[in-house]
Amino acid sequence: MLTISQLAATAGVTVRTVRHYHQVGLLPEPERDASGYRRYSAQAAVDLIRIRTLADAGVPLARIDALLHAQQAEFAAAITDIDAELQRKIDQLTQHRHRIAELDSGERLVLPPEVVANLDRMRSLGVSERTVLLERDTWILMQALDPDAMEQGIRDKTASFDDPETVRLYLLCDQSVDWDPDDPRVDQLIEELDRWELEHERDSSRPGNMELAFSRVAEASPAWRRILDVLADRGRRRRTAVSDS
Repeated sequence: MLTISQLAATAGVTVRTVRHYHQVGLLPEPERDASGYRRYSAQAAVDLIRIRTLADAGVPLARIDALLHAQQAEFAAAITDIDAELQRKIDQLTQHRHRIAELDSGERLVLPPEVVANLDRMRSLGVSERTVLLERDTWILMQALDPDAMEQGIRDKTASFDDPETVRLYLLCDQSVDWDPDDPRVDQLIEELDRWELEHERDSSRPGNMELAFSRVAEASPAWRRILDVLADRGRRRRTAVSDS
């Protein structure tokens, strides 16, 4: 026979917890013996361990009471249901852990894997993290504002990184963010980008072109504001010339 302290130690709970289970009717409280102590049987220890295990699993005390008085088949079925619910919670927590682990690279939380792969490829090519993050923000905005354009945009971007000349220009664009807008290199870059647009039939005065990819950069770069303004103006002039001819 066990004292209340021994019973509590057997189940790994406190004496106060045992008394609480007495109060709510989960665990019967034995009568005192001749010496004035309450003595608990081995069955009481088994019941207390069951109560504690179910409570730790998140089973409400009211349901625990019903389970303790259930037939064996009913009890087994209930345990199966509880186990399935615990597995669901484990799966959910595992997903949360994966998302938390990805918080240091926020693009993985909201962007398609193909876009993330392109951002990682930019890093491997030597594009600065500042430009990578600005492009990431552009993709996030595109996904929110024009999701239908994502598929073609991803294909175009992936193909662009397979072209050495485009990669060279991309790296120059990245470097030019910190140039003075009157730097002669800006004029040279404008000419190269203009030729690139003509060769690839792009137009910086329209959405879905190089302006979209670098619009965020332009917000923080006077050099890029000038580059985009000049390219856009040239695109408009070419369209006007075509329409007038």
